[in-house]
Amino acid sequence: MIVVLVETDADGAAEMSREAIAFARGLSAAGGGVPIDAVVVGELPCSSEQLAGQLATYGVRDVYHATGEAFGAYGGAAWASAVQSVRDSTRAVVVTAAGTPRGMEVLAHLAARLGVAMAANVVSFEGLSPFTVTRQVVGGAALEEMVLDERPAVFTIAGHAVEAQPAESPGAGNLVEVAPEVAAADLVARVVSAEPPAADLSGDLKSARVVVGAGRGAGGADGFGDLLELTELLGGSLGVSRVVTSLGWRPHHEQIGQTGSRISPDLYIACGISGAIQHWAGCASSKAILAINTDAEAPMVAKADYAVIGDLHEIVPAINAELRKRKG
Repeated sequence: MIVVLVETDADGAAEMSREAIAFARGLSAAGGGVPIDAVVVGELPCSSEQLAGQLATYGVRDVYHATGEAFGAYGGAAWASAVQSVRDSTRAVVVTAAGTPRGMEVLAHLAARLGVAMAANVVSFEGLSPFTVTRQVVGGAALEEMVLDERPAVFTIAGHAVEAQPAESPGAGNLVEVAPEVAAADLVARVVSAEPPAADLSGDLKSARVVVGAGRGAGGADGFGDLLELTELLGGSLGVSRVVTSLGWRPHHEQIGQTGSRISPDLYIACGISGAIQHWAGCASSKAILAINTDAEAPMVAKADYAVIGDLHEIVPAINAELRKRKG
């Protein structure tokens, strides 16, 4: 039995959670077709029946929807309690989730409670006995093999390690409403308020397929207009280097790097970013990198798949104009 923690967004199951289910299907097939169940927690963007139907197309058998006052706001320990209750009832031998901030936190709580190791940012597996996974480390700059010889095996899956494709054979999508008991200690740390992001931000960096990065070369807090337009034209997310947030030009949650988000988009466009090792730790997992920089010797240029040498304030508007032309 495999249990997958599923996060939701406006479209139902979030893309990275659907990727996690697709990864679980490969594991299921290797194990002879063991069932895949899902856990969703709290309020949903659609009806639980609709979500169960969507997850069925990805091969999920049972969808456990955990409800109750304890799940009115996000809390890592409370969510872990819900996942543990489902795992205990199903006796699942694998519990997994997307490698998002919530997925990481919840499964870390779960692994600690179960007394097992947790592997983060898994990209593949090899062999079931012993069960060996390959995971990203050092911000994706290196890969590490890790043996998970305890049960359940608990791990998160790196963004875009697999494609979020529906299953060839749909699952049953049975909806099971549950109300797990949650200890008072698990409610100490919870989200009590949240502010929506500014309108010019473009979403979650960790799941974005395209990320436009900006560094000191932006020139100042008023130097992001063309970069934001490029981000919008490409349907991507804006990310920045540490120096940008340190100078107060952009908010910290947009930071990419060792002390920010670690991304793995299909395309990362690094504009005016030198490419210090701390930043590289956050973007090394990008499938393709285009660097735009005035310095042909910058580390980011040396490591990029493609590079344009020049001022981003001249190059980015030209790219935007061409994209608008093609879209028009």
